[in-house]
Parts: sequence; C-alpha cells; structure tokens
Amino acid sequence: MSSFDPRSTVRPDFDSVITDIADYVQNVDVSASQEAMQTARYCWMDSIGCGLYALKYPACTRLLGPIVPGAGMPGGARVPGTDHELDPVRAAWNIGAMVRWLDYNDTWLAAEWGHPSDNLGALMALADYQARTDRPERTMRDVLEAMIRAHEIQGVLALDNAFNRVGLDHVLLVRIASAAVTAQMLGCSHDEILNAVSQAWLDGSALRTYRHAPNTGSRKSWAGGDASARGLFLALLARRGEMGYPSALTAPGWGFQDVSFARQPVTLARPLGTYVMENILFKISFPAEFHAQTAVECALALHPQVRDRVNDIERIVLETQESGDRIINKVGPLNNPADRDHCLQYMVAVPLLFGRLQAEDYEDDVAADPRIDVLRDKMVCSENEQFTRDYLDPERRAIGNAVQVFFRDGTCTDRVAIDYPVGHRRRRAEGIPLLEDKFERYLRGAIPQAQADRVLELCGDQSVFESCPVTHMMELLAVR
Repeated sequence: MSSFDPRSTVRPDFDSVITDIADYVQNVDVSASQEAMQTARYCWMDSIGCGLYALKYPACTRLLGPIVPGAGMPGGARVPGTDHELDPVRAAWNIGAMVRWLDYNDTWLAAEWGHPSDNLGALMALADYQARTDRPERTMRDVLEAMIRAHEIQGVLALDNAFNRVGLDHVLLVRIASAAVTAQMLGCSHDEILNAVSQAWLDGSALRTYRHAPNTGSRKSWAGGDASARGLFLALLARRGEMGYPSALTAPGWGFQDVSFARQPVTLARPLGTYVMENILFKISFPAEFHAQTAVECALALHPQVRDRVNDIERIVLETQESGDRIINKVGPLNNPADRDHCLQYMVAVPLLFGRLQAEDYEDDVAADPRIDVLRDKMVCSENEQFTRDYLDPERRAIGNAVQVFFRDGTCTDRVAIDYPVGHRRRRAEGIPLLEDKFERYLRGAIPQAQADRVLELCGDQSVFESCPVTHMMELLAVR
C-alpha cells in the first residue's frame, strides 16, 4: 500500500521538471513577446489550413466524428470544415488528427523532433467547449497564449532529451504539453496542474514503430491528435480532484526515467518562456518530413538541368544531417503514403522528375511511375558532419541538405546546398506571404466562400484576430 495519502495536506515535493512546467503555465505572461504572439497567429492559420486540406483525403475523414455513431454532442466542441459537434476530448482527437494528417504542419527539431501544433486539437476543442457552455467567452488571444505555452513545453523538453534514441515517439511531449496547458485553461489550482502533468508522464510513451520501415503507417498521422486528446482527458480528471504522483519521473525503479528513458535524467535545457514559438519551423512549400525540406528545394532547383536527361543519370549524391540520415534515409519498397513522405530519396526523386512535391505525390498513382524507384536506386545518401553541427547549434538551427546529379558522360549538375528552409525564422520575410497563400488556398477549398472571406479578414490584423471570440471563429469554420 502507498504511504502517500491523497487526502493529506502534506505532500512530498514534485519532481523539479513537473514543478517548473506547472509554475510556467500559471505564472509566466507569454503575451509580452510581440513576436511570439504574431508568430502564433501565423501558426494557427497554418495549422487550420493543414487540417482543412486533410479533409480531401478519405483515409483521414473516415476516422473523424464521434467514436461510435450517434455519440455526438450538440452544443459541444466543433471540428473545422465539418458539421461535427463532439465532447472536447473526442473533438481534440479529430482536430489534432486533421492538423497532422499530411505531415504539413509546423516542426521543431532538436535532440528530439516533433510538431508542437499537434497540441492545437486540445486547445481549440477546450476553448470552444468552454465558451459554448457556462464559462466566460474565450477569445483567440487566449488560444494564442495557450499555443505559445504548449509550444514552449514541448520544444524545450525536446532540446536535450532524445526520446527517439530509446525508441520512444515524440508525441509523449504533446501529451505533457496539452495536459499542462489545458489544466491552466480549466482554471486548475497549482496542485491540480502538478497532478495533471505527473499523470501525463505516467502514461510513458508510444513506440516509434509506426514511423519506421517495415512498419511505417498511418498511425503517425493521428498519433499527435491522440496524445493531445489524452492530455486534455488527464487535465479534466485533475480538475475533478484526481491525485498526482510527485516522483513520476524520478522514482527509483518505477519512474519514467528508469523504466522508459534508459535511466537518463529528463531535463529542461532553458527557462520556459517564448523561445520555441519565436523559432518555430513552418512547412510552407512542401508536405514533407522536415529534415528533407531543403533537399526538396535543392531538387527543384536542379529540375531544369535534369528533366531532359533522366535516362542519362548515373548517380545522385545526397548529403544530409545525422538525424535525416537516421530517420528518412530509406531504401527498398515503400508501401503507402506514410512510408513515402518519410523517405528522403522519394522526396528528392519526385521534384527532380516533375518539378513539384505535393501531398498527392505520395499516393499510389504517382508512386507507380517506375522512374521514381529507378532514381531512388541511383542515390547515395550520407551524413555531412557540418550540416549536423549547424543543425545542433542553438544559434543556427540549420537543416542543411545538398544534392548533385552525375551523368554517364562524365558531366554533372551544380552541387546545390541549402542550409535554411523557407519556413525557418531566418527566412520569415520570404516565408510569411507564402504561408498566407497556403492558408487561403486550403481555407477556400473547405468552407463556403462568404465564411472564408470573413476568416481571412479576421486573420489579416493581429489585434482584430486576438479580440475575435472563439465561438465566432469556430462558427465560421464549421460546415453545415
């Protein structure tokens, strides 16, 4: 029997990481960073656009809605681009799965990788549910602040803690961040936030099995939404008084560190603030695993030199960072779209051949072109150590790749090397107009024209966007 009585007012100290997270969500004013607030607005637009784009794919839409027919919740949280109204936990799953489905939402790269906008499912679902029930109206400013906090928790935990090295999937960080931030949104006390976050660590983590050959599959498209929904569920339990577990991370023999993290300490590399949102990476040009973004850009630059000489190619040399080499350097058969959008060679072959890379290019009809696998077989991929050093440098955060094509007659193309993708903070001025175009394109394809016009008007001004009620925004995004 446990020696800890949850009814007691005397509690053992919580692990410092859990305490730091709870202190952060309750006490730090993230709105003081104008850059973070503005970037969060663009992040919201990009995430919602990605989610609406995913509705074109039946593999995604067949998973949406209530978990069983008739289990919807009129007056509950709404799912953009649909007529679903659901309990907030199921709505979080739906929204999160949509946002992540096409591997086109934002990215964070460090010792661990991930997609902090996966948390948006829980944040939007809870905000809409709260505003439609008996709680005070939420505004989009509240959502932006919640996004900044969730991004920060997930991203700072990722800086030094390589969960992938022990086979764990990064979505555990989505669950941690969603639990902490939704607990704060629910008005939880400091103790209740501690309880929610400790519960989230107790869940351990999904394995990365579904992200790697020979098991790559569509679970990687809904795992983030699943984790976000679970985080919200645990926050709701904490709000009802469910106890926490102070040494969930550090308990000898039984805590997360000893059981799941090879007895390594989980650490926060820097104080929690607004760093992650300010430095977030947007996938603007290509729906491709982020370590490949600059490789695709290199391949597009080489397309004019290659398109008329495809049959003369002898070999293609790819240089990438260590992380890219480890997770997307993939040879052999590719079984489905989830396999293809995590294959560096596939993501280079398509733009070399066609001068494009779109979500549709991962589908079976495009993949059936035999020239793609012919080119893949001619590719030699290896780590460029300078790319790796620049990738790990916190002042650079580069994601470099290089591509060069060699022909049978002894000639070759230029070696094209790119350090920063268009979605990087160093290319914000170039990237934001493209992001706005991406958002408008997918917004107009998913909701009625008049509603799309109004959403774009609201999104066009920071102060107008922040003052917009969540219920109004979600009504505009709904389809009846």
